[in-house]
Amino acid sequence: ANLSRANLSSADLSGANLIVANLSSADLSGANLSRANLSSADLSGANLIVANLSSADLSGADLSGADLSGANLSGVNLRGANLRGANLSGANLSGANLSSADLSRAYLRGANLSGANLNGADLSGADLIVANLSSANLIVANLSSANLSGANLSGANLSRANLSDEFFGDIRWNENTKWDDVKGLDTARNVPEALKHSWG
Repeated sequence: ANLSRANLSSADLSGANLIVANLSSADLSGANLSRANLSSADLSGANLIVANLSSADLSGADLSGADLSGANLSGVNLRGANLRGANLSGANLSGANLSSADLSRAYLRGANLSGANLNGADLSGADLIVANLSSANLIVANLSSANLSGANLSGANLSRANLSDEFFGDIRWNENTKWDDVKGLDTARNVPEALKHSWG
């Protein structure tokens, strides 16, 4: 389907089959796309502000430059998706599958990523200020030059993650946060003293 630049604001597309559909620059603000199949769809530059994408399949989809601020993406499958430069501020991504997704330079300020699978995801240069990453899987994720100031990493697994030039700031973590074999700590910036001591 070619729905490029279509006005689908507030449309009910729950459960729709939109595999490889072209929705680039479409207006889907407030739309209901819960449980929709959007695998490999082109949503680059789309307006998805406060859209409901819960439990949708967006694996391999192109969401580069899309505006997903305030969207509900809980339980969504974004495995291998392109979210480069996307705006996900305040979005709910709890329990989402973002493994191997490209989130480089994405805006995730205040986003809820609790319990999300970010295994192998590219978060380089991402804005994760005050984001909730509690219990998230960040194994071998690339967080180089990302900003985690004020983020919640309680119970998160950052084993073998790349933290070079990371900006930590006033992060939160606990004894269940895993830092095994993390890379780039020598160039990470603003690392809390208590965290340095815990790495010992």
